[in-house]
Amino acid sequence: MSAKKTALTVLSAALLVPAMIVSPAHAAPAPPAAGGKGRPAKAPAAPAPPASMSTVGGTRLGQPGTQVNLLPGAPALPANLTGRSWIVADAETGEVLAAHNAHWRLPPASTMKMLFADTVLPSLPKDQVHRVSEQEMSGVGAGSSLVGVKEDEEYTVHDLWLGVFLRSGNDAVHVLSAMNGGIDKTVKDMQAHAEELQALDTHVISPDGYDAPEQVSSAYDLTLIARSGLQKQDFREYCGTVSARFPGKQEAGRPRDFFEIQNTNRLMTGAGGITPYKGIAGVKNGNTTMAGSTFTGAAQRGDKKLLVTVMNPDTGGVNSVYEETAELFDWGFAAVGKVKPVGELVPPKSADTTSLGSPAKSHESDASANGDDSGSSGVGTAVGIAGGALAVLAGGAFVVNRRWPRGGRRGQRG
Repeated sequence: MSAKKTALTVLSAALLVPAMIVSPAHAAPAPPAAGGKGRPAKAPAAPAPPASMSTVGGTRLGQPGTQVNLLPGAPALPANLTGRSWIVADAETGEVLAAHNAHWRLPPASTMKMLFADTVLPSLPKDQVHRVSEQEMSGVGAGSSLVGVKEDEEYTVHDLWLGVFLRSGNDAVHVLSAMNGGIDKTVKDMQAHAEELQALDTHVISPDGYDAPEQVSSAYDLTLIARSGLQKQDFREYCGTVSARFPGKQEAGRPRDFFEIQNTNRLMTGAGGITPYKGIAGVKNGNTTMAGSTFTGAAQRGDKKLLVTVMNPDTGGVNSVYEETAELFDWGFAAVGKVKPVGELVPPKSADTTSLGSPAKSHESDASANGDDSGSSGVGTAVGIAGGALAVLAGGAFVVNRRWPRGGRRGQRG
């Protein structure tokens, strides 16, 4: 089946159908045991960020806590933000408008699929057809989110990428990884691509983001990765699609069945009581036991294009990551031009053309998935909004024209 035959749905914001709730890659943890005489046990203290973190993108970004330089007339940051780590950046200039523990190395959940797509997507023609084998499905982790790929059925690469982005399907990830040469090769490819992007907080164990003890990334890295992915038209198409038809069972002599899949990004679909965010253009959400809820989003308002990443809000359930992202988008659009940047999104290593600054250092020797890893150190298919309608535009109106920062282009800045 060609990519053109895949039906993409254009929805009105007022008529959005709630998406199916995404299942976490692991079951939710059991509630804490009662603490004597029927009283609830005291909740464990939230881990503290490392005292020293990477300085890729600027020294302020390596400091714990909130980093922002408000100029006269700038709006105050939203109150009561609970994300352990977050960042607001200009998608085109790369300026970091504000950040909170930007380089804290935390489990990324399915936001890791952005790196998987940015790495693998260019190598697989979207109209290539593949028959799924039993072996390709055997390594999918228990409790994984799935799109519904079945062995002995044929799918196009385009179908499988829709399954990755819309339903966060680990089954689709495993099939695409097999087509890329296998899981081990894909993990190595992803790690090498992260190094090239200077996403040096990132340590890849599985291509789908399934919880693993040493699999980590950071709000800074996820934002770098999203910015890189948004250069690719196919990436923009997939991450900005609200709903699509996915192939079902093929029986001899009968037309193939299809079923509808919807994006698990609630800022796009309005599922779970979240108001769709005007101007949202993707990118990827995630939710696992170790990571909590994670989200990287891209949005446009007028000629302003922002990237926001939020990792593991402490309160409010699965909706918190979307609510806090929306608040940070609102703040960022109001703050552009009224704050002094606290850092920058660095260019890939291959884009460096000057000798200014020092090369960023890898963290591969001290990867940790623990939020309190104090040892870490060292340095669109857009959603067009018109008249209140939410329209998914295949072909990508949201285009990030990256302008590399002036001055020191390497990862570490004094």
